[in-house]
Amino acid sequence: MPKVELRENPSPEEIKLLVDSAVSSEGVLTIFARCRVHYDGRAKSELGPGDRVIIVKPDGSFLIHQKEKREPVNWQPPGSVIRLELREKPVLVSVRRKPRETLEVELEEVYLITVFHAEDYEELALTGSEAEMAELIFENPEVIEPGFKPLYREKPIKHGIVDVLGVDKDGNLVVLELKRRRADLHAVSQLKRYVETLREEHENVRGILVAPSLTSGAKKLLEKEGLEFRKLEPPKRGRKSRGKQLKLF
Repeated sequence: MPKVELRENPSPEEIKLLVDSAVSSEGVLTIFARCRVHYDGRAKSELGPGDRVIIVKPDGSFLIHQKEKREPVNWQPPGSVIRLELREKPVLVSVRRKPRETLEVELEEVYLITVFHAEDYEELALTGSEAEMAELIFENPEVIEPGFKPLYREKPIKHGIVDVLGVDKDGNLVVLELKRRRADLHAVSQLKRYVETLREEHENVRGILVAPSLTSGAKKLLEKEGLEFRKLEPPKRGRKSRGKQLKLF
């Protein structure tokens, strides 16, 4: 079986053949067509004729996209059952059982139909959030530097909330600003503001920006302001560790 089956300007019989092929072989069905859409379920809706992209996935997901915007104009969730009925015009039908919902797409003219027999067994490895970065630091403070001791997480101060507040081996107060993605000038400005606020009450305050990487502008501003950087990749999601929050003084 070829990876991709396709027909340009297919006949109704060819459309049915490819829809049946997609359903039986768990392929990804894509149709470029002029169509009308009828929905009947928790409400009723009608979408007049227009050129759209229809995508049907092996898990039953059914998406109808117009030429603009990211979200589909109509859709059915995974678990829906799809079939093609040959009426006066071919009609693609998607039925969701609980709650009962029916989406019917009347195919007035099909420009292209494809079936993609995709093989994909990988799962997306999501990097963690800034909160999970904080957990990692509480669990293993040495990722910042030897002797670092994290004390507070999300510590409110006069001009914002410090992600992690701690002390270094010499007893200096240390402000950590965490960014899960590449840090920019705004992140440096944020860190500078927190450090300056704490210096109003404490003599020795260090500021460290913690992120996977820096923009060139952020690097220059850090150096100019006497602030520091530590490279740290967010942990993969699924960690179960929990950091302790200690008293500051």
